[in-house]
Amino acid sequence: MDSYSEFANLYDDLMRDFDYEKWFNYIEEIFMKYNIIPKNILEMACGTGNLSYFLGNRGYRLTCFDLSSDMLSKAYEKLRRFKNVKILKQDMVNFNFDKSFNAIISVCDSINYITDLENLNKTFNNVWKHLDDDGIFIFDVNSYYKLKNIIGNNIFVEDRKGIFYTWQNQFDENNNISSFYLTFFHGLDGVNYVRFDEEHRQRAYTVEEIVSSLKKAGFRTVDYYDAFSFDNPKIHSERINFVAIK
Repeated sequence: MDSYSEFANLYDDLMRDFDYEKWFNYIEEIFMKYNIIPKNILEMACGTGNLSYFLGNRGYRLTCFDLSSDMLSKAYEKLRRFKNVKILKQDMVNFNFDKSFNAIISVCDSINYITDLENLNKTFNNVWKHLDDDGIFIFDVNSYYKLKNIIGNNIFVEDRKGIFYTWQNQFDENNNISSFYLTFFHGLDGVNYVRFDEEHRQRAYTVEEIVSSLKKAGFRTVDYYDAFSFDNPKIHSERINFVAIK
């Protein structure tokens, strides 16, 4: 199911407080720390191209993909100016290219949307296969702590100009799946609103599960940090960033 069908039209507005330039700068810091100078980058689950824009603007040869046609349409509007950027429709588990890359990147907890451990293993195996020797894989996850305790079984409500939404959550400790039930009301004139509903599911992975899966795929080095830093994650860290070297 294309869970971002209607959501794509609101995504950038809802994420306007999210600093993608900061995320881009952090990725470049990771490149420097690991002595990587990538020429060819693959971005998985690129969404509407917010990070892709900074990568393309820097001059990297970038291939980016997403499963949602609606999100890719928004990405194309931002990225069509860049001759060094290619946009495709593929999914994280089964993507296939006839070339390899110096770096593969996935941001904004996209990996959590892989809710089956077997598919996570397939994804990491596929990433390993598409990386050059000594290539780098950078991604982040919503932490187990965040999905269980902060998002948990809570309800969030936001009312901003032109958009009102409720976000009801349910965390299943039997399978570590966090289900998000979102109801949106939006209208450009602030008077006449249209309703639509979305359901999203993320899996809460422990650090140990992710490291084990990466090692099983063949990565020789796996490091992880409290996001946007090079500090060890804390018990209450909400986002954890992983760096794996082939």
